[in-house]
Amino acid sequence: MWSEATVKMISVGILESFYMIFLSSFIAYIIGLPLGVLLVVTDKDGIAPRVSLNKALGVIVNLIRSVPFIILLIAVMPFTRAIVGTSIGPNGVVVPLIIASAPYIARLVESSLNEVDQGVIEAAQSMGASPMQIIFKVLIPEAKPSLIIGGAIAVTTILSYSAMAGIVGGGGLGDIAIRYGYHRYETEIMFVTVIILVIMVQVIQELGTLWSKRSDKRIH
Repeated sequence: MWSEATVKMISVGILESFYMIFLSSFIAYIIGLPLGVLLVVTDKDGIAPRVSLNKALGVIVNLIRSVPFIILLIAVMPFTRAIVGTSIGPNGVVVPLIIASAPYIARLVESSLNEVDQGVIEAAQSMGASPMQIIFKVLIPEAKPSLIIGGAIAVTTILSYSAMAGIVGGGGLGDIAIRYGYHRYETEIMFVTVIILVIMVQVIQELGTLWSKRSDKRIH
């Protein structure tokens, strides 16, 4: 099992998984973070109520989130090929990962921002703060620990999505597990890839928890 070729294959799989996870997480947050902020501030009880816009955004987010990732992955293949020129391999998986993750991240951000004490927001409003000032100087700073925990959850969810993409030759550890562990009945390789995936999840969660605690001004 531990031939040079196998070790190289697993090493490449780890790098491909990290590439898919962090590139898609970064771009998904560029989309999902402002979308989550919009969902909060345009709510009927938000700082800039726009009920029609809020409902439209909510419907779009819920529609995309309701589609199982494996179905979404297949459904957007033509779009993926148009964007990156392929629907397989790590590059072919990044596009559906972003589409699936951005609405999920938006809901995580919305949940974190809704935890901010309303009294703090009202105090900022009473001092004449604009909506943008409240967003960047009150909402996001106050919700930072929760946002970080949500980020760790989002990244581990994207990791599980990337492993699922192995079914259609998405590359990474999921692809190795399915090609060798499932199709070729090489259970040792599947076991190793599963262990690596579990370790990756634990490391990401622990780093997120540590960062969250360090950023929480209430415990300093």
